[in-house]
Amino acid sequence: MEGRAQNLPHVLRLLLGLVVLSTLMGLLMAGIAIPAIGAGGSATTSGVKAFNDLPSEFSVSPLAQQSKILSADNKLIANPYDENRIIVSLDKISPWMQKAQIAIEDSRFYEHGGLDVRGFTRAMVSNFSSGDVQGASTITQQYVKITLQENALRRDDKDAAQAAVAKTYTRKLQELKYALDVERNYTKEQILAGYLNLVYYGDQAYGVEAAAQNYFGVNAAKLTLGQAALLAGIVQQPTKFNPVINPKQSQARRNAVLDRMQALNLAPVAAVTAAKKQPVADMLGNRKPPKGVCQRSSQPFFCAYMMEYLQKSPQMAVLGKTPAERLKNINQGGLTIKTTLDTKLQTATMRELTAAVPIGNKSNLGAASTVLEPGTGKVLAMAQATDFGDSQLNLNVDQRYGGSQYGYQFGSTAKMYALVTALESGMPLDATVTAPMASPEDSHVFTNKDMHDKCRTDPKGWEVKNDYKSGGTLSLAKMTAESINTSFAQLTIDLGACKVHETMNRMGLHQGDGKPIDTAIPAVALGAGVVTPMTIASSYATLAARGKYCEPTPIESITTSNGKVVKVPPTSCKQVIRADVADGVNALLQGPLYDSRGTAEGSWTVKERPAAGKTGTTNNHNQSWFVGYTPQRAASVWIGNVKPAKANGELLTLNRKTFGSYGYKKSVFGGTVAGPVWGKIMKAATDGLPIVPFTAPSAAVRNGNYVVLPAVAGDSIETATGKLEAAGFKVKVGGRVDSSVREGRVASTTPSAKAPKGGTVTLLISRGYSTQTAQRFTPQPQNTVVVPPPTTPTAGPGPGQGPGPKAKPTKPPKRP
Repeated sequence: MEGRAQNLPHVLRLLLGLVVLSTLMGLLMAGIAIPAIGAGGSATTSGVKAFNDLPSEFSVSPLAQQSKILSADNKLIANPYDENRIIVSLDKISPWMQKAQIAIEDSRFYEHGGLDVRGFTRAMVSNFSSGDVQGASTITQQYVKITLQENALRRDDKDAAQAAVAKTYTRKLQELKYALDVERNYTKEQILAGYLNLVYYGDQAYGVEAAAQNYFGVNAAKLTLGQAALLAGIVQQPTKFNPVINPKQSQARRNAVLDRMQALNLAPVAAVTAAKKQPVADMLGNRKPPKGVCQRSSQPFFCAYMMEYLQKSPQMAVLGKTPAERLKNINQGGLTIKTTLDTKLQTATMRELTAAVPIGNKSNLGAASTVLEPGTGKVLAMAQATDFGDSQLNLNVDQRYGGSQYGYQFGSTAKMYALVTALESGMPLDATVTAPMASPEDSHVFTNKDMHDKCRTDPKGWEVKNDYKSGGTLSLAKMTAESINTSFAQLTIDLGACKVHETMNRMGLHQGDGKPIDTAIPAVALGAGVVTPMTIASSYATLAARGKYCEPTPIESITTSNGKVVKVPPTSCKQVIRADVADGVNALLQGPLYDSRGTAEGSWTVKERPAAGKTGTTNNHNQSWFVGYTPQRAASVWIGNVKPAKANGELLTLNRKTFGSYGYKKSVFGGTVAGPVWGKIMKAATDGLPIVPFTAPSAAVRNGNYVVLPAVAGDSIETATGKLEAAGFKVKVGGRVDSSVREGRVASTTPSAKAPKGGTVTLLISRGYSTQTAQRFTPQPQNTVVVPPPTTPTAGPGPGQGPGPKAKPTKPPKRP
């Protein structure tokens, strides 16, 4: 009796199951909806009503799928995703894969209408025998279940996602009713394709295409019998049958699938036998495991920049209000994002950088370059010679897009902004600046007494050295070509460092964190501030575009998964300096490349194509730059110490390091390696483009707005100062010179005849006349600048000297 009593619940469950099955069969034969589980009589009637009240229309939403980031020539750069999924049509899935999945999951798939009655009956008897809720789900039912879960997850509805896979009769009945609706509205091929694209194959691979690439390094269309059987077997328990972590269990499961295919005559005996012989471990030799989106990109740093730009740029508000919303749309929306990246130029840029700075070098050397299109801001190339696997820090871009907080000191490339400010202030192209002498050994100290505004130095003063002994009265052209530090320090002081700083801001120059360059005069005049290569390239591109600054943009177009074009607002462009001022600066900045004593002479070999630019070298030869442009392209090249200093703050040096194919360099300047690398990158960037000359400077810029100075030669210092100040000029007392004028009186001025109204005039004081000095005194002509004609570049300005006797600079040493 005790044994019979213990078995009574089991017997009652079996009887109840028979009642339910008989009711179910009758309903199916009558073609009506399936009733809910219940006993006979009124319970059955209420169950039928409850079931019929369940929703029956099932909508198949588009699957979350990878977006595509493409180059300008439609080459794949990356596939952003939340789930590693690539949607493919059924004709791009191997027939072996289709057969294997059907064999192991739903062998009567093509025979039923969403419910496999035989399997369902077996499961129901088992359920009522054990008290569990088991499956026997068809592929259609599984498709419904996973789709419901996927849609809930995309809505961030965790409760609905859990309910979609809950082991309850209510959920199973809802799933079954939806399955019947799917079978009525979709073909078997559509259902099978949806399932194969949706199901999880373990190891972060969703859908058969991603799984095929992940495990075997092939497309789903190329899957063999053995590969297909292995994948099909994973679905039931993706972790247990994962071939990477559990190869033995995976192999046993694969063989079970192969046996099932053979039993169903879906695969011949010989093929099955051959497939079984291959160990699972040997099948994974070419696998492409999922990595971070950009780790597996052909251009990882550009990819990382793109992902940050898409989330954070104001231009990308079309993708969502917040970075999180944008990222979700990027990862799940199947967007096609076409970029401005020129893969051919990108390859050339990377080749030239790594020729100078090999990736993985042990010398703390790094290199980076950005190439832009002036007038549009399009990012055409962006490369760096570091290992993405070691560090994802992007040396080219600002912090908000994955770069550093600051960037690197940019040295003498800062001098361009003083030239812009000078011409805007009315200085003519042939203007001169009288500056103190300095050499590598003997610096000149500028003090705050020399400054005219709040952009000053510290109380100790500002020590400025030149690369060789030079100073005195020099033309803008000569001091630009030879990059004379004291001349530009003096020019910046004369103009007002805050005024030059404002020019920097207008032309888009800023630190890596987006803040303005430091206002201290060393940062403004000689580039002690910090910038990134993309920022300074876009700033110099302003000159190439004749004064129009454009924010860099990598976006060409965005389309949705159904081909709809997303309206992306154009990048911000603004005229920030006068076109004729840009023309004048362009003429001056040809000097470093074309002048025989230019700091980058020899870097540009395409003589028929005009180009301009500026070298940059920082203290202790710590970093080196060249930033230059043609009317159609602008590019920056930074080569330097990735870590600028030792732990104690002592600056490291580039001197005596070896630069790849450029070899060992005893002394490193901006024109030593960065200049020649820029020349090769720019040659690739302009190859095939029509030759376009720079616009010749206008007469207004050539002549400036100088006014005639009062005659002060022979006057006392006090009298001369009074006359000049009354005329609206600032006055500075300079050095002593040989002259026939009485000792202590004003011998001459710099400038000698004209100066910008409100500018600074330097008084040169006479030492007194003597026969000996008269014999060696020969007045020198005023400096002039050679302006390039409209169709050909200038050969560069001549050396020239300022008016009156002066200390001659020594000839610069030949740059290594």
